[in-house]
Amino acid sequence: MTPFSLPTDYTRIKQVQSFSELVTTRFADGVNALCWPRTLPGDFAEVVNALGTGEGITNLDEARLLALPVSAAGRVAIDLLLADLRLLRTHDLDPVLNCIHGYPRDEEPSPIPTDVFSFHADSATTEADTFLCTYHGASSEGLRNEEAQHRVDVPATRAELLQRFGGEDNDDFRTYLHENCYDLHYAAAPGARLFSFGLGNLWRIAIDYPGSPVPPCIHRAPATLPNQPRLLLIS
Repeated sequence: MTPFSLPTDYTRIKQVQSFSELVTTRFADGVNALCWPRTLPGDFAEVVNALGTGEGITNLDEARLLALPVSAAGRVAIDLLLADLRLLRTHDLDPVLNCIHGYPRDEEPSPIPTDVFSFHADSATTEADTFLCTYHGASSEGLRNEEAQHRVDVPATRAELLQRFGGEDNDDFRTYLHENCYDLHYAAAPGARLFSFGLGNLWRIAIDYPGSPVPPCIHRAPATLPNQPRLLLIS
C-alpha cells in the first residue's frame, strides 16, 4: 500500500497514533474525524480474487476467510482483517467486513439522491460514531463541512420537494424531509476540495445525533468499477 497523507489545511481531521487513541479521543473543538494512518502488509488483492466474482454486497465471516486458498501474503492480509474485527469487538462494537461489487441505487428518481454515492452524514438517535477502513478498491471520499450545503436548502431543490410533499414549509414538511433522509445529504460547493480516506487507514468519524458537540463528517462511497470490488470494514 502506498503512503497516505492527510490534508494539512483541514483542522477537522486529527491524526492519532494507536487504536487506543482512536477509540478514546473525544470529538471536540470542531474535530469530527479521527484517522489512524497505517501502511498494511499483505496481499489484499489476492484475498479479493480468491473470493471470486459476485454481485452486490457480500458479508465475510472468519470461517470463509480462513478457508480461502491464498499464499503467505494473502494469509497476512486475512490475519490483519480478523485482527481489526477483534479489536473493534473488544470495544463493544459490531463491525462487519464486506466485499462490495456494487451498492444499491435509488429505485425511484428524486430531487435528492439518498444512496451512499451521495455526500451524506450518518445518523443515530443517541451518541454514536462510525468506524471504517478500506483495504482494497476505491476508498471513501470526504467533503469539508465549510464547502458543503444541505441539499434541502438549495432553493430549487426545496421547491421541488415542497411540491412533492403537497403542503407548507412547516414542521410537517421538516418531518417529511427527515423521514426520507433528505436532510442528511449535501451538495459540494463549486471547487470543493475533497479528501480521500485512503487504503489501510482506520477512521472514526462523527455522525449526526442529538446533542453532538461537533458537526458530522460528510462523506460518500466511491463509484464501484467492474472487476474492482471494494473490501470494507465498517461499524
